[in-house]
Amino acid sequence: MCATRPLMSGPARPAARMFPLSLQVVACAMAGLAVMQLCRLAGAAGDAADWWIAQALYLAGSGVVLMMMRRFYPFSRIGGCNAVTLMRAALLAALLPPLLAGNAAGLTVAIIGGVALALDGVDGWMARRSGLASAFGARFDMEVDAALALILSLHVLSGTAVGAEILLLGLPRYLFVAAAALWPVLTAALPQRFRRKLICVVQLATLVLLQLTALPTDLAILLARLAGAALLWSFAVDIRWLMRHA
Repeated sequence: MCATRPLMSGPARPAARMFPLSLQVVACAMAGLAVMQLCRLAGAAGDAADWWIAQALYLAGSGVVLMMMRRFYPFSRIGGCNAVTLMRAALLAALLPPLLAGNAAGLTVAIIGGVALALDGVDGWMARRSGLASAFGARFDMEVDAALALILSLHVLSGTAVGAEILLLGLPRYLFVAAAALWPVLTAALPQRFRRKLICVVQLATLVLLQLTALPTDLAILLARLAGAALLWSFAVDIRWLMRHA
């Protein structure tokens, strides 16, 4: 989802005039709230206050997405691709109440995280198929992945025997962004690499698996360390490339 293309011709143009981008995003955000309620009915823990906080954060995030789309999104319709990413963000938000309530990890968290992971490749495929691929969509998807990894790692830390090393799977993206603020060379565009996508899947899949508290402790720690080492190696390769091509 990196290359941008002109708005496709056809009936989508009148639809876009009838339903401005802001209304399309609002409609998808409302659908995201419904997704969060389904997660709550499915057994996600948390009291009413926790869910109000999660919903408020989700709506605030949706507002930021809308503002960014108005500035950087090259199309007049949101498309199924960005709608799916918003639904993934809703699933991410639904993981906050169990964490706030002290009911971290467990089967319900694993299922919600697993669904969010399964949808990870759907938005990109839909964007390419519909002609709505954009740099904005790719960045939106990446930030949802990073946030999902962070909150899943916090669930593992709070609800399992795995120690603080699990944060190696949740923090690197944010540490990289912080480092880029100090060293602008790290803000340059990176070439597309399948390796990066593969390790992202390994990272999230490991975090979903580690939500299962029945997993033997030694195996869980081993999986966390292996996935963390792979992720750090991937970041190191990218940083080396940026330094060499500065």
